[in-house]
Amino acid sequence: MKVKWFVYSFSAAMIVIIPLIISAILITIGLSSGSSSSSNKFTYDFCPKDGDANITNLLEPIRKNNKVPAICAAVVTSDGLKCVGAVGVRKIGTEVPVTINDKWHLGSDTKAMTATVIGKLVEDGKLKWRDTLGEIFAELESSMHEKMKNVTVLQILSHRAGLTANLDWPGISQNGTLQEQRYNAVKQAISQKPESMPGTKYVYSNLGYVISGAIIEKITNSTYEEQITKLLFEPLDMKSTGFGGTGTIGQIDQPWPHNDNGAPAGTNGLKMDNPLVMASAGCVHCSMADWGKFITDQLRGAMRKDALLQQNTYEAIQMRHFDDDYALGWGVVEREWGDGDVLAHCGCNTMNLANVWIAPKRDFAIVVCVNQGGDAGFKASDEAVGAIINYYFKKPASKETASK
Repeated sequence: MKVKWFVYSFSAAMIVIIPLIISAILITIGLSSGSSSSSNKFTYDFCPKDGDANITNLLEPIRKNNKVPAICAAVVTSDGLKCVGAVGVRKIGTEVPVTINDKWHLGSDTKAMTATVIGKLVEDGKLKWRDTLGEIFAELESSMHEKMKNVTVLQILSHRAGLTANLDWPGISQNGTLQEQRYNAVKQAISQKPESMPGTKYVYSNLGYVISGAIIEKITNSTYEEQITKLLFEPLDMKSTGFGGTGTIGQIDQPWPHNDNGAPAGTNGLKMDNPLVMASAGCVHCSMADWGKFITDQLRGAMRKDALLQQNTYEAIQMRHFDDDYALGWGVVEREWGDGDVLAHCGCNTMNLANVWIAPKRDFAIVVCVNQGGDAGFKASDEAVGAIINYYFKKPASKETASK
C-alpha cells in the first residue's frame, strides 16, 4: 500500500516527498505575518555565491526562476561533506549574501534525529521499541484511554499510533517549562480515544514526535534538548545546532524567514518558529556542514560502516515496519537513480524549507535548504535536488525516470 503522506512532483529526477502536515500552525498563530505584498516587487538578479562553483552554478538559475531569496545545497558521502554551495541573499530586498556557514531551519527533518536519540536509548537498555505508553507513563494509567495503553514507541515513531496530527500548541505552550508542556501534551493525547486503531493506519503526526520527546524526558529525567545534545550533537561534533528560528532579532546575521509569497517575515529570531514544545517534531536548526555530519552518520549506518550507533539500530530506524513508505523519521522509497531504496524527508515551518535524500547504494546524499516556505520554496528545493542528481549521475530528469 502506498500511503498519502507525501505529494508528488516530477520536476526533478525523482518523486519528491513532503509531509502534508508541515507545521502549518504558524499561519494560525500569526508568527509568519509580514508584508502581504507579492514577491514580484523584489529583484532576483543580484545573486551572490559562496562555496563550490559546480553547485552554485546549478543553484543560481533555480533560485532566479523560482524567485526565492536563497538556496544552500550540499553533497554528502559516507566520508563526510563532499561539497557545499549557497546562492542568494539572507533577506530579500537587501544585498546581504548567504554563506555556506549560515544556519538553516530543518523543520520536520528533526524527526530522524529524534528517532536516532530513541535508538540510542534502546541500545543503552533504557527503552524498548515495543514499550507501551501504559508502561512508560504508568502513573497516568487511570486517565489513559483503554485503546492508548498498548500503543508502542515503534507505532508512535512510524505515525501508526492513532494520534491526531497536532494539538493546540500555542495554548499548551502558555504554561510551565518545556518539559512540563510536553508532559501535558502526553496527558491530553492519551486521555482521548485514538482516531484510528493503533497500528492499523498511517496518519502523519507532529503530536507523535512531541510525545517521543516526552518519552525521552521521562526515561532520562532530563530535557529533550539536553539529551539530543548529549547523545547526538556532541558525539557527531555538531557545534552550530540550536532550536527555533535563526538569527538575532532585527539583525540580518542568518537567513531571514520568508513567507510563501516571497515577502520577508515581519521579524526573525528564536520565536519565529512553532512553539518549542514541538522541538522534537521539528525545531532544530544548524549549519549545512553540521546537518551533513548527521546525514553522513545515517549513510554510514545504512552502508554497514562504523557509525555512532549499532548496526541493528540503524536498521530499525531506516526500515519499513508497516505496509507503507515510512520508517522512523524517514520516508523509504525506491528510485532508479539510487539503485534501490533511498531515504528521504522534507521539513517546513512555512517560512523555511529543508529537503534531504540519501542513497546508500550510491554512497550519496543531498541536502538542500531554502529560506522561504510554500510552493516556491518546495519547488526550488525539488529542482535543486534533481539538478544535482543529474550533474553527478548524468541522467536527464523526466517523469519516466522519476517514477522508476
